[in-house]
Amino acid sequence: MDDEGRNKNVRESDINSIDGDKVAENPSTLTYGHHVGSAVIKPEDKGRIKGLAVSAMYEQTDLQLNQIKEQIDLLAKQAQDLQDRVRLSEDIYLAEFRFKPLIGRKYHLYAKKDGQHTVSMIGPEEWGKQCPMEFKATVKLLADHTWEILEKSEINI
Repeated sequence: MDDEGRNKNVRESDINSIDGDKVAENPSTLTYGHHVGSAVIKPEDKGRIKGLAVSAMYEQTDLQLNQIKEQIDLLAKQAQDLQDRVRLSEDIYLAEFRFKPLIGRKYHLYAKKDGQHTVSMIGPEEWGKQCPMEFKATVKLLADHTWEILEKSEINI
């Protein structure tokens, strides 16, 4: 064989039999495994992933909505308590007093048979067998001269 024949044989053996468009110049930069020892990459079930995410989102928002509802209920109860306190305070300040109330002491509001209110130091259980008036509430005078409701009757004040 001459030199030309040998060069021709060598050149054919150096040629890659795989199509050049299907070979990467830098296989280490590929985003997927390119040989048998590469990590297994499985396609994700995007529908399932989205379904789980949506389910988690609904669970979280339901939890937050329940917390907000509880806060609203608490605020509504506080507003109702405040309205009751104002109504009761009006009744107390329009009521008959036969003494000067002291801050921090407990007093009792009663309704007389004629519809007038009176404030007493005597509690409903201290009257004996029968209280001569209708018990409305047990209150305490606070330092700002508002009244804290300690106990109230079942009948609306």
